[in-house]
Amino acid sequence: MNIMLIGDIVGRPGRRIVKELLPGLIDEHQLDLVIANGENAAGGSGITGELAEELFSSGIDVITTGNHVWDKKEIIPYLETEEKIIRPANYPPGTPGQGSLVITVNRNSRIGIINLSGRVFLNALDCPFRKADTLIEQIKQQTPVIIVDFHAEATSEKQAFGWYLDGRVSAVVGTHTHIQTADERILPGETAYITDVGMTGPRDSVLGVKTEMVIQRFITQLPNRFEVAGGVNQLNAVVVGVNAANGRAHFIKRIQRYL
Repeated sequence: MNIMLIGDIVGRPGRRIVKELLPGLIDEHQLDLVIANGENAAGGSGITGELAEELFSSGIDVITTGNHVWDKKEIIPYLETEEKIIRPANYPPGTPGQGSLVITVNRNSRIGIINLSGRVFLNALDCPFRKADTLIEQIKQQTPVIIVDFHAEATSEKQAFGWYLDGRVSAVVGTHTHIQTADERILPGETAYITDVGMTGPRDSVLGVKTEMVIQRFITQLPNRFEVAGGVNQLNAVVVGVNAANGRAHFIKRIQRYL
């Protein structure tokens, strides 16, 4: 089976390019499932239920998130009712929503998706390594195919996490830093890995934000309001090929498209 993971969708530009290009990409790569990180879909910070529905209507099957998931408070009741959007599983017990799911594709094939957050330079959540151990054991009872969105800042933490899960999951895909890395590979245990899948949104920007606003903050060290940039849009993603019978990955391919 072929699974696409789309990098952090930023604001209206990111939503627009997904809507325009995703149907063609689904046909081109014969995709069985599309997963996207949507935590920046609402004006570059957060996501709402309405925007989640917009992304689902564009062809996305599952939405993952990260540290910005709570930026729009109206998402909280939506997380409680919509199973196809998940937040990092290592938030404390009692946090709204869920951190993993198992979805059925092609009528009888199941795919597990886990969303976890790193802790280096981010909030001090529960240990993602130990939480992954627990979730993998549970999901393995239903399917050998498991995809992990590891939303983390430090490349060292992402690489360590990939090696830790090698041979136990189908793919470990990094999100959060918005810059697509060129280190995609199949690890020795046949787990697909990339440090960061990248960003879907304005190309000529600083992580999706207007360049002059970010430069001003660096120069003056004063807070200012960020706005999503315009111009050329990019779609960053990876396609992972997985054996549905044993969950082993046999290829990972980076995708970069512009509009």
